[in-house]
Amino acid sequence: MDLDAFRELLTPRGQEALEAAAELAGDDPVAAVTRLRKTYDADLTSAALGQAVLRRRAREKFGADADLMYFTPHGLEQATRREVADHRARRIPAGSRVADVCCGIGGDLLALARAGCTVEAVDADPLTAAVARANADALGFGDRVTVRAAGADTVDPAAFDVLFADPARRTARGRTFDPLAYSPAWPEVLRMVAAARAACLKVAPGIPYEFIPAGAEAEWVSHRGEVKEAVIWAGALAGGVERRATMLPSGLTMTPGAGLGPAEVGPIGRYVYEPDGAAIRSHLVAEVAALVGGRLIDPHIAYITSDVLADTPWASRYEVHEVLPFSLKRLRAALRERGVGNVTIKKRGSAVDVERLRKDLRLSGKKFTTVILTRVIDRPFVLVCDPC
Repeated sequence: MDLDAFRELLTPRGQEALEAAAELAGDDPVAAVTRLRKTYDADLTSAALGQAVLRRRAREKFGADADLMYFTPHGLEQATRREVADHRARRIPAGSRVADVCCGIGGDLLALARAGCTVEAVDADPLTAAVARANADALGFGDRVTVRAAGADTVDPAAFDVLFADPARRTARGRTFDPLAYSPAWPEVLRMVAAARAACLKVAPGIPYEFIPAGAEAEWVSHRGEVKEAVIWAGALAGGVERRATMLPSGLTMTPGAGLGPAEVGPIGRYVYEPDGAAIRSHLVAEVAALVGGRLIDPHIAYITSDVLADTPWASRYEVHEVLPFSLKRLRAALRERGVGNVTIKKRGSAVDVERLRKDLRLSGKKFTTVILTRVIDRPFVLVCDPC
C-alpha cells in the first residue's frame, strides 16, 4: 500500500470498501478479491483487504481499538502493546508537551494522549506518518496530537517538557540488536536526551548496560511473563534508581534492595524458581532469591533453589524430582520410567538443541513433566520437575 492508496482509504468510498473488506477478511482470499473487484479498483481492493487482515491481527495488541485503526505490516510488528504503552504513559505528568520523534503508526502517541499529554510527533516515512495521524483522528485524539513527515533531527527537544523516542530497530537486512544501527543512531538519540528536560526512550530489552546513559533509570517490562521492552528514563523522569523491573498487567515493580549483596550459591533443593524475565534482565535475581529465601544453583545462572516452597509473583516454581548429570540415555530412561510422553523443555546456560533433544527422547508415555537443562559450576545438568 502506498501513500495515495492509503489516502483513498480515508475517503467515503474507501471507508465503504474497508467495511466490505472487514466482512470478507476471514474468507478465501481469491474469493474476497473477486467480490470486491466487482465494485472497487485493484488498488483500493488491495488496500482495503490488507487493512482488514491487519486489523484482525492487531486485536491482540490493541483490543477493540484495532477495528478503528490503520496499520502497515512493519508498523504493526513494531508497535507497542496497549497495556505496555499505557503503563509507560502514566509516568509522564498529564498536561505535558511531548515530542515523539519516531512515532511509527502511533501506538505510543495514542497512549500519551490518553494520559492527558499533548503530542507533537514526527516520522521519517510519509506513509507511516499519515497512518499515525489517521489513528489519532480515528480514536478521537486529533485535538491533542499533531503528526508530520520529518526526521527526528528537525525537532528541538528543549522546546518540550518530555522527549519520547522509540528508535527504529530494523534495517534493510532485518531486525538489529545493535544500538549503533538504530535509526536515529544511538549517539544522535543521546544528543537529543542531553538537550531535553526529561526523556523516555523505548529500546530493545537486550540493550547492553554500557549504552545506558549515566544518571538514567532503566526499566525492564514484562507482560504475562514475556519481556516486552526496556525503557530508559532520563532527566526529570529518572526515578532515583538505576534499575527497575515491572510486571504487567499486575503493575508490580521491583528495584535493587538496599545493602543486598549477591545471592548465595548452594546445592539444588526440593524446589527451583525461574525469575520473571524483567527481574533477570534488570539484574535483580538476588532480590527474588531474598523474597523466597533461596540460593542460586550456579553463580552465573538465573535459577534459584530452596527446600521450602514460597509464594511469589516474581518467579515460576517447580518441584524437583530428579537431578542428573546431563546424558541423553539417562534422561530418556528416567522419563520412560515415569511414563512421560510429553515434556516442556526449558534451558538456561545449556548448549543443548531443544528440538533435537525432544526428537531424540522418543517418548511414548501418557504423563507430562518439565525438564530443565542448565549448568552447575560448569557441568551440564538436567532437572526433572513438575510445576507447582
